[in-house]
Amino acid sequence: MKKLVAGLLSLALAAGLGLSLASAQDEQAAGAEAEHATPHYPLHHPKEQDWTFAGPFGKYDKGQLQRGLKVYTEVCSACHSMSLVSFRTLEGLGYSEAQVKAFAANYEVEDGPNGDGEMFTRKAVPSDHFPSPYPNHEAAAASNNGAAPPDFSLIAKARGITRGFPQFVFDIFTQYQEGGPDYIYSLLTGYEEEPPAHIEVAEGTYYNPYFAGSASLAMAPPISDDQVTYDDGTPQTLDQYARDVSAFLMWAAEPHLEERKRTGFMVMVFLVIFTGLIYLTKKSVYASKEH
Repeated sequence: MKKLVAGLLSLALAAGLGLSLASAQDEQAAGAEAEHATPHYPLHHPKEQDWTFAGPFGKYDKGQLQRGLKVYTEVCSACHSMSLVSFRTLEGLGYSEAQVKAFAANYEVEDGPNGDGEMFTRKAVPSDHFPSPYPNHEAAAASNNGAAPPDFSLIAKARGITRGFPQFVFDIFTQYQEGGPDYIYSLLTGYEEEPPAHIEVAEGTYYNPYFAGSASLAMAPPISDDQVTYDDGTPQTLDQYARDVSAFLMWAAEPHLEERKRTGFMVMVFLVIFTGLIYLTKKSVYASKEH
């Protein structure tokens, strides 16, 4: 009997050891497979931020937008254009007509042809659009290792990461439309010096797990602490710069967001009242009729 029990214990021990070894091998195989599997970009989901313009009653913070414009003009405009945004729309940021005119005069735009049939440059006026830092797309690509920097006019609406199920269902009710600013903020603050061991980064590129195209991008970290001077005492940090310029780019892409939300709210109120009137009319009409 003792020999039988000892034999059963030995068999159980051997089976347990075999299962442990098999489990360890499976984990190693799964880890190796994960390392060699095609990654899904972005590697990290954008960080959701608290924006003043979020929700059905959201409004732009004009102070933040003015700071974001400062970040764009002093940092981003060296590479990125905003060819669809005219200077006169800056009045929506709280600037006066004279201030907008003075701001536009800091730029030069190409015009013409003149009486001799030649193009010429002149100081910009409020009706002009933000000029590109490059003469054409090819020149922009040649100056940036073959990848032309994207135009920033609509980038806050053009960039966004699919949030998947069930999150997108909740987004319908919360009216989440800040995917673009969340993505821009995350990208600007998401650079890391060293990628994980299983991530390969091409030479001359910079690892950023929030980039939607790959694990790295050609753009070096564009901004750092204390790079732009704020006159209103706002902290001059990378986090604040990223938030401000992301909000500004959202405004550039949708300057009439507040008006759209007000109109939408009024339409919803009208529909509720109209539905109530239709219901009361139906009751009044059919009250004396037999069913």
